[in-house]
Amino acid sequence: MGLLLLLTCTLLSSYFHPGRVVDAVSIFTITRVTLSIEPRANVTRDTNVTMRCKAIVITSQQEALSRQYTLYKDNIAIYTKTSSSLDDFLYQLPETRVSNTGKYQCKIIIEGKKSDSEIKKLTVTGLSTPELHLNKGVVSEGEELTARCTAPGETGSIIFYFYEDSKEILEEQVHSNQAEVKLGFNSVGYHKIHCAYTVLLKRDSVKSKESNNVNISVREFPIKPVLEIIPQYNIYEGDRLDISCTIIKSQHSSQSIHLYLSQGTVLLSSEITKAKVNHSILAQAKDSGEFECRLEIGNIVKVTKKTVSVNELFSVPTLTMMPAEVFQKESMTLTCKSESYASERLRREELTYTLDPPESLLTPKDTGVFFGTALPYDFNYTCIAQAKDIMKRSNTLTVHPKVSVSTPKISVVKRAILGRPFEILCKSDIGSLPINYTLIKDYDHLRTITIKLPDHRAVFTDTITYIDEISKYMCEAKNGHRDGLLSKRLNATVTVPLSNPTLIVIPPLEEISEGDHLYMICGVQGTPPVTFRWYRVGNEKPLITTTSDSNNTDYQVKKLAKDHSGTYYCEAINYALNVVQSRRVTIEVRLALWKKAVIGGSCLMVVLVLLVVCVLYFRSKRVRVDRAVTSVWSERPPESANDEETSMVSNEPDVEYTEVVHPPAADSARVPLRKGTDTVYSELQNAPRGAVDHHVY
Repeated sequence: MGLLLLLTCTLLSSYFHPGRVVDAVSIFTITRVTLSIEPRANVTRDTNVTMRCKAIVITSQQEALSRQYTLYKDNIAIYTKTSSSLDDFLYQLPETRVSNTGKYQCKIIIEGKKSDSEIKKLTVTGLSTPELHLNKGVVSEGEELTARCTAPGETGSIIFYFYEDSKEILEEQVHSNQAEVKLGFNSVGYHKIHCAYTVLLKRDSVKSKESNNVNISVREFPIKPVLEIIPQYNIYEGDRLDISCTIIKSQHSSQSIHLYLSQGTVLLSSEITKAKVNHSILAQAKDSGEFECRLEIGNIVKVTKKTVSVNELFSVPTLTMMPAEVFQKESMTLTCKSESYASERLRREELTYTLDPPESLLTPKDTGVFFGTALPYDFNYTCIAQAKDIMKRSNTLTVHPKVSVSTPKISVVKRAILGRPFEILCKSDIGSLPINYTLIKDYDHLRTITIKLPDHRAVFTDTITYIDEISKYMCEAKNGHRDGLLSKRLNATVTVPLSNPTLIVIPPLEEISEGDHLYMICGVQGTPPVTFRWYRVGNEKPLITTTSDSNNTDYQVKKLAKDHSGTYYCEAINYALNVVQSRRVTIEVRLALWKKAVIGGSCLMVVLVLLVVCVLYFRSKRVRVDRAVTSVWSERPPESANDEETSMVSNEPDVEYTEVVHPPAADSARVPLRKGTDTVYSELQNAPRGAVDHHVY
């Protein structure tokens, strides 16, 4: 016997080991289950419908109980789901059809306890138009064809009807949206075939008339619950509430009795088999509401309820800060205060205030007033008001100490071009938003921009008319009650657009010749760097492109040739992007000086040669004439003054001159004259008498 007791103790001790957790029995009751149809109970075809099943469960546990939901349609289960969530159970019916019409009900089971919702009816209207297809359009007498009738998009159990010349000839019940049948025709001619269908619904059954009424009397169950709350009226926070849930029974019952005391969905206390449940609480404003005493005996449920209103002893405190915005390490004051309190139950001095957390480093200055400096980072403060064991917390106040704005920097966005609008950027490296940036010119405030987002910029637009005007701009930044900070004066390069282009040619145009070194200098007025392009008329592409840090550049041709002749000009552009073009210069390359000298010398030689030839030619003619005259009219001189001349004359035959003096009877045709004879003869014949005497050789 002792051994048996020892073994039993060992087993019990091993079962109830200190490290082992034994599941407690869940105490709960299902008060109500509801089913709703969304968006409504009567819908048309293709409407999306949601069935929402909601269970209200009173339990003492914080965790949700495992629940099994089952949805029924026309008393047939269509879906079951188990869930431990407090969320409602939802069942979707997308693009509803007439076949979805029916009576729906939701049932829930929690740890063996069951509860049902009311029955809700869903009505869907609207059917698609049936479509008939035949495999043949022409048949012989007595031949069969296949007819297929389709109900597009429909579901459920469907009866299809086939008609010949508006007379029903066949019906077919299927569980799909189409039916195929064989049709035969014994009469010759045209026949009209069509079909229709019916979706079978339970409500389409034939219902009888109402039966006779039979009266029945239901006696009240001899046990009922009683709910008592002391005190029930004039209750303030801090008062002790004693709540009891008891039963009154006029006769003994052998059935098990379950008593539940709850507030809302919170189970305060429960008992099984006992006739009374007690609960005591320190009243708070949140306890205002309805208390319920619930009695369950078998399938009998009886409920009694009472409403309690708890007056506030003092209101929830509010925590405020002065000033409304504070900068890092600046002084600030936090004020905690309950706006109202029950003066009949509480004195103002009985109400105390503290800050949470205690390490907030703020010093109490007065009741509910705390003074100190702002931390260099964000911090959360909470105020706690307390009196008569009632403690209330304010909403959390997060203090965001602002960072003072730094001295702004002013700069030009892209470039400042004289006479054109340009953009000025004003920016501080640090500072809490929002920041107000103001553009100042000659200490006049032109415009203010407020930056509220980190990726936004304060960009101003203005125009200057002379270069030194750029230094008159400044920028002011301000992000609080402090005075704004001024930037330095704007220091930026001002781009002057190009103007007055000039083109100079060296050497002068009239002195340009082959082999010369040509300089063409292009100059402009404006801000460098300047890009110069040289063009020759007739060529679209520039001869050369160069960028210079000065206002001029040159284009050189070291050894000019004839093919360098042409019309030239230059274009210039700078960061102002205005293109200016010089005048056009026509270059005519002349011959080189030595070529001119050679040509001149050659021409001179040719002229001299021609002159010598002519002189010799004419002299030779005159010698011949002189000899002819001497032989005819006078005696020949004994000596010639010129030996060369004598030798030349002596070489000519004398007969030529002798024939000149003969009478014209001589036959000129028979004796041809020598070359030059006619001319000499003519001169001799035309020469006036005595003319020879005047010639000197």
